[in-house]
Amino acid sequence: MAGFALALYLTALAAAFGWRSFAQWRRTGDTGLRLDAGRPGTLRWWAKLLFVAALLLNAAGPVAGLAGLAPVGLLDRGGVRLAGTVLALAGVAAVLAAQRQMGTSWRIGVDPAERTSLVTHGAFAVARNPIFTAMAVTSIGLAAMVPNAVSLVAAGTLVAALQLQVRAVEEPYLARVHGEAWNAYASRVGRFLPRLGRQLRQNA
Repeated sequence: MAGFALALYLTALAAAFGWRSFAQWRRTGDTGLRLDAGRPGTLRWWAKLLFVAALLLNAAGPVAGLAGLAPVGLLDRGGVRLAGTVLALAGVAAVLAAQRQMGTSWRIGVDPAERTSLVTHGAFAVARNPIFTAMAVTSIGLAAMVPNAVSLVAAGTLVAALQLQVRAVEEPYLARVHGEAWNAYASRVGRFLPRLGRQLRQNA
C-alpha cells in the first residue's frame, strides 16, 4: 500500500502542478506560478514554508512506510486503508477538476499587484476554496493509506498551511481586489465546506 500511495501522490503532484502549469502556459503564455513568498517572517512567508513542508512530508510518509516505519496501531486496519484510498483518489480528481474550472484565473500563489477574475461557478459555488479542500482530503486519504506518524504529521501540516494561506493571504487579497463582488460571494459561500465559514456581509 505504501508503494501505491507514493506513486499516486507523485502522479498527483505531476498533474496538479507540472501538467497544469504547462497547460496554462500553452493557453495563456503564463505558467500561473507565483512563487515569491515575500519577506521572511511574514504570514505569507510562513504559509509558503508550511505548504512546502507539507508537500515534502506527504511524500515522506509513504517513503517511511516502505522503509519499515510501523503504522499507528489504532489505524492499522484494512478498512482504514481502503477508505483512505477512496479519499485520496477522490481528492486528486477533485483538485484537477477545480483547477480546470478556474480557467485562466488559475494560480499557484498570489501576486499582490495582479488582478484576476473572481471564479464563482462550478465547485466554487459550493466552497470558496475547493482546490484546497480537495488537497486536504487527498492528504488525509494518504495518511489513512499509510497511517504512520509521518503521514499524520503531513496531513496536519497541510491543513494548517492551507488555513494560514487562505485566511492571511488569499482571501484578504481577493477582498481588496474584488471589493463588493467578493463581499457578496463570501457571504453566501463557505470557506472550505458548504455553508461553513461564510463571512458576515460588510456594508459598502
